[in-house]
Amino acid sequence: MADRLSLRKIGAALAIVAMCLVGLAITTATTSVDASLARNWTAWFKGYEVQAGSFANAVEVAKPAVISVRTKQASAARELSSGGSLDQFGDSFGGPQRKSFPGRSTRKSQGSGFFISADGYAVTNQHVTAGSESVEIVTDEQKTYKAKVVGADPASDIALLKVDSRNDFAFVKFADKSPRVGDRIFAVGNPFGLGGTVTAGIVSARERSIESDERSTDSNTYQDLIQVDAAINRGNSGGPSFDSEGNVIGVNTVILSPTGGSIGIGFAIPAATAKAIISQLMETGLVRRGSLGVQLQPMTPAIADVLDLKEARGALVAETLADGPAKKAGIAAGDVITSINGEAIKDNRDVSRKMIGLAPGTKINLGVLHDGEEITIGVTLGELPTKGSRVETAGHVAQVAPSPPTSDLGLKLAPAPEASGIEGRGVIVLGVDPNGRAADLGIEAGDIILEVSRKAVHTADDIGNALNDARSAGRHAALMRIKSGNAMRFVAVPLAPV
Repeated sequence: MADRLSLRKIGAALAIVAMCLVGLAITTATTSVDASLARNWTAWFKGYEVQAGSFANAVEVAKPAVISVRTKQASAARELSSGGSLDQFGDSFGGPQRKSFPGRSTRKSQGSGFFISADGYAVTNQHVTAGSESVEIVTDEQKTYKAKVVGADPASDIALLKVDSRNDFAFVKFADKSPRVGDRIFAVGNPFGLGGTVTAGIVSARERSIESDERSTDSNTYQDLIQVDAAINRGNSGGPSFDSEGNVIGVNTVILSPTGGSIGIGFAIPAATAKAIISQLMETGLVRRGSLGVQLQPMTPAIADVLDLKEARGALVAETLADGPAKKAGIAAGDVITSINGEAIKDNRDVSRKMIGLAPGTKINLGVLHDGEEITIGVTLGELPTKGSRVETAGHVAQVAPSPPTSDLGLKLAPAPEASGIEGRGVIVLGVDPNGRAADLGIEAGDIILEVSRKAVHTADDIGNALNDARSAGRHAALMRIKSGNAMRFVAVPLAPV
């Protein structure tokens, strides 16, 4: 208690001294030194006030650049909602139910956006403008202008607009660096039609991936998002989230909500992603993505241990696509991508992140761990392909004779049928013991085991022999390569009973 009182006394004394110095400098003002001291203290207190609790200065600069985006879409049926304007924040995650009535009508929707140049280029979400017959924007001054869609990218949910009426629009810039978790941010937008609404919060998380069946099936959808807790609602789609200096850290795109309203879990497209997409849209009106032609998966501690890696870093190549750039360059399934153009790769999503903006035909250098050796491989990127149809194996199971259950893994196995799409190679899983080790590894009926310890397998005995060889070599686990539906993946199979 005495220590606390002493600290309080010292603090109070320092505060009194500081106040006296300020008061002395202001009241006397007899020398330039005193006047300078007064200005310094006054600036310090003002700076502390802004830092401690106010975004007023940043909002004053940023808010005039934020716009309301209004669109009209022709629909075959008239759609009504139980409340609010429908946009991505309502439709995808628990928004109000829509009712359809016969007859053709025009549906109006609204979102948000922001100018990125004085001559009228503006950014919003692709889902705000999708299918629109006309687009208009309303500025912070409540002036309305017609806008045209320069280009849109469904995969990233970014659209670029152009307003040709003026050359002196207020605009904002993207932040040059990524925000840190815990940084204070504010959002400006048009929730429920209430234009110019400002809300504040912090960066809750980074590099979030959100799955939804309501959006585009492109593999880049909802990847690498910034999570914020500033209140954003229907109508905020396409609006900006700002840092404390008024720079755009992200484009608000979706919220997670059981009710359709804000519960403080919102997501924004990072500034770096938005800038790369906008650059291509401004130049050509579309986005072309360079592709390595690989399927990647995260590096887990268990897999890293099997590969004798010191830490679980890098992107594991689960499959190289036929005639793809990676396969042509000599990259194989089981290799680990450790760097791109000299920049270290943290995980599989980091590969996509570093390839944003790289067009087909671009040559990059990959650091690759191949057969335990670190090598550099030059790869010329191809065009990102559209998703192919899923290869189904159901219906062929009854035509193969199962082997006895394998007590080691708890699997019922049989040679994979030729109709599996992999030329008869591999062993199909017919059944999984829910109490067996394979169930814990996520192996399911219908999966096809292709390799164990990089050895191709054709029968259940092949699998058992490969596991025994790994055990005899002193291994604690073995890598098993599996085809699940249309995707390839590796799992680390423990060799000792669990």
